[in-house]
Amino acid sequence: MRDQVTVVIPNYNGMQYIGACLDSLLAGTLVPEIIVVDNASDDGSFELIRDEYQAKRDRFTLLRLKTNTGFCHAVNSGLRITRTPYVCLLNNDTTVDPRCIEELWTAIIQHSRAFSVQARMLSLRDPDVIDDAGDFYCALGWAFARGKARQAESFMKPGPVFSACAGAAIYRRELFDRIGYFDERHYCYLEDVDIGWRARLAGFSNRYEPKAVVYHAGSATSGSVHNEFKELMTAGNNRYLLWKNMPAFQYYFNMPLILLGRAVKRRYFAARGLGEAYESGLVRGSYLIERAKYGEAMRRLDSPEKGTIWEEAGIVSGEEEERERPLIHPLYLGGKVRFSPWRLGNYLAIQLALWENIGKRLR
Repeated sequence: MRDQVTVVIPNYNGMQYIGACLDSLLAGTLVPEIIVVDNASDDGSFELIRDEYQAKRDRFTLLRLKTNTGFCHAVNSGLRITRTPYVCLLNNDTTVDPRCIEELWTAIIQHSRAFSVQARMLSLRDPDVIDDAGDFYCALGWAFARGKARQAESFMKPGPVFSACAGAAIYRRELFDRIGYFDERHYCYLEDVDIGWRARLAGFSNRYEPKAVVYHAGSATSGSVHNEFKELMTAGNNRYLLWKNMPAFQYYFNMPLILLGRAVKRRYFAARGLGEAYESGLVRGSYLIERAKYGEAMRRLDSPEKGTIWEEAGIVSGEEEERERPLIHPLYLGGKVRFSPWRLGNYLAIQLALWENIGKRLR
């Protein structure tokens, strides 16, 4: 089992939590290979990981990026150097139950068409309360964490979810090469909904396994549940993922509900002083769409997408002298998923889920 799973942890200024996170992994019934990708932390967490964990453990890789490249690029950097058939993604502000990694691995090997399996995420501050029991998306254009702030005992049944929260989930490694990696245009937020949606379009599923338990602090990097940065990123990423994953006929079919969902969010965020951030996010979403169209045109011309690709050095800490590993940034830029008539059944299943999830969100 040790050679089956790698855990990838993106870290940015996680001094308060990263030690407990790593200790919990090392105390588990299945101790995986560990890759920590540090996004140029300046709070001492990189030095802590290097001196107290990487230097004293085998099967432990520490990759330091020279700048904060965001969640998606950090995760992709880790995925690219992973060699095991399964990979877990874990936020740095989490701790895992001793059986968590083993339960996730067991669940995904039991479902051959599963792209991902998410753990039952509990609040680190109040373990009787759910933090995330699977990510869902509805036809109003809203993404939401199932069970948020509800009693944990009510979510003990495994089953399918729309997508897995990338803060505590296991993935089938080979499928990234088929459906693409985390889209770095997102930078952070909703990238897990996007990749889960792409997996469903390709005929794979995403699942929830409550026996795998993760305790999550939440908003440790962005600072709060609602803030200007988060709403700017989320609104833009949401507009982008709708465009890229829905064929035109489905997008326009859902447009009345999407516009209704935006109107509700405008009012909600305006009342909380975040209306400008939300509107700016929608503009950012339009920009992401145009950049994706431009990137696709450049690919058709066999030309790189100018202005977005550059060399950067990632420092890989090892038992020997630290060495530079050249990376290309970005590692993966997505674009519109091409329509295929062979996927009509998948489109229909997703559409039914989008309608069904409206009811789940409004309960």
